[in-house]
Formats: sequence, C-alpha cells, structure tokens
Amino acid sequence: MTAFTIAFASVLTALLYMLPGFVLGKMKKAVADHLPTMAAILIYVLSPAMIVSAFLSMDYSRETAVNMALFFVVSFAFQVLVMLGIWLILRKKFHISKYRMLATASTLGNCGFFGMPLIKALLPDNPEVACYSSIYILSMNILVFTFAVYCLTQDRKYISVKTAVLNPVTLSVLGAIPLFVIGARQYIPTQFMDAIDLLGKMTTPLCMFIIGIRLSTIRFKTLFTQPFVYLICLGKLIIFPLLAFLAAFFLPVPMSFKASLFILSAVPCASVILSMAEIHGKEQELSANCILLSTLLCILTIPALSLLLGVM
Repeated sequence: MTAFTIAFASVLTALLYMLPGFVLGKMKKAVADHLPTMAAILIYVLSPAMIVSAFLSMDYSRETAVNMALFFVVSFAFQVLVMLGIWLILRKKFHISKYRMLATASTLGNCGFFGMPLIKALLPDNPEVACYSSIYILSMNILVFTFAVYCLTQDRKYISVKTAVLNPVTLSVLGAIPLFVIGARQYIPTQFMDAIDLLGKMTTPLCMFIIGIRLSTIRFKTLFTQPFVYLICLGKLIIFPLLAFLAAFFLPVPMSFKASLFILSAVPCASVILSMAEIHGKEQELSANCILLSTLLCILTIPALSLLLGVM
C-alpha cells in the first residue's frame, strides 16, 4: 500500500474509535463527569506502558541511542522556535488569551496516543520510530509545564520545572531508557511483555473514546462556525508540519528520523491543552473545539501530507 493509503486507513481507524464514545455520550450511558477517571487511567497507566513497550521493542545500539538524543534536541528546539516565532508575529495581540492559545495549540500535538500508531503503521520495518514518538512526547511535555503554561496564563508562578520532570511521561522515559540499554526484553517473561504491549495498545482507543464522549457534549454549530478555531487548525495541521518537513529535509539523519519528526508534527492538537485550560480557567471552550475539529479534519490533512514522505 502507498503512504497515502496507509495514513488514511490509520487515521480513519483512530477516528472510528471515537464513535462508541460519541454514541454512548448521546445515549447518556457515558457522561463527561466520568472523563477525569478515564483520563487518569490513560495518563498514569496506559501511557507509561506504551512508552516502556516502545523502548523494550528495540535492541540497543550506540547509533540508535545517539539518534534518540539528537531527536530530543531537534524536536524540542523546533517546537520552541515555532512558539517563539508565533509570539514575535502576534506579540502586540498577546494580551488577548485566544492568541496565546493559538501559539500553544498550533504547536503541541497528540503525538503519543495518535501519532505513535500512525508512524508505526507508516514505517513498520523501523521499530525506532516508536521511541522517537516517546521522545517527542517528552520534549513536548517539558514545554507544556513551562513555556505553554506561561503563554496561557502570563504568570510565571505557574511555571513548574518540578512538574515538567516529575510526571508520568518523563518518569516513564527515564525508566525505560535503562531497560533499553541493558536489553531487558530478553530477561522479561513473555507473558509480562505481552501484558505491557496490550496496555500500551489501549492508549489510542481510550483516548479516542474520551474525545468521542467530549464531542457528544458539543453543539456542532458551535464547533464548525468559529473562524478562529479553523485558523488554529490551519496552523497545527498544515503550517506546523510543513515547517517540520523543511527542517527535517536538510538534516543529515536517517529517513526514519526525518519521517518521525514530520509525521508527529502533523497530528491533531494535543488533549493536554484542554487540561491546562481547565486548570487555569482560560479558553476552555476554544481549546476543546481545537482538539475536536483538528482531530476530525486530520482525516484529510495527514494522508495528503504523507505523500511528501516519498521525497524525503
């Protein structure tokens, strides 16, 4: 199959996972009040399992370790530069919260729950892409609790380096790296490995169930008739990944490195922006609509962008 077909099938599958959540939400069998519990399972159990499984799926080599370290630097620097670029362009309007939301929502993406299965499907013979996805999550996660939270609140007291380090994502990566280095996979019983893999594979369905339930609470007229939401989706689904493509194209790194940076940049807005908006009481409706609309629209953008993989 072509990259377009694989990407389309992968995105469509992910979007179909939203359907049960949406239907159950409309039937009042699942309500938004239950979402924090589901999100906690996703963040504290399934996401760490996904990350650990990704690292255990690979054999250690010095080249791979160096590439992963470089991927962290590149992905982190790229996201920071784009955020700073948006700030420079819109700095005179940054006193308006929706423009600050644009800076974060146009950059931070659902690169784990949505991006990891997508990049694995596109490059099935390159197990390192799952690790690249985990590294991307790590770099993004650090930005969430530093630059992004400041951008959202304009208050430095909410910046927390401690929280940026002591969280499930960072701790999972830091715990998985030694397992990867010592080749722990060969010492772990098959049944236990299968259990970790199974929990990791549950991340995408549960994430999309949650989005489906959230979608069932939104009026479609509100979702599709806000021009500013489309502007953010344009930034996240088209402009940001095209900038990533240009950045990756000239890097002297393996194809899997370039493809991972590009495709992981093309995923929809990160669900964490809604969590941050709700915590700080800033633009909750806008952030929810960005996540929902970008997730729906990516069925068009990701397969189209995947065609560029052939020229990398």
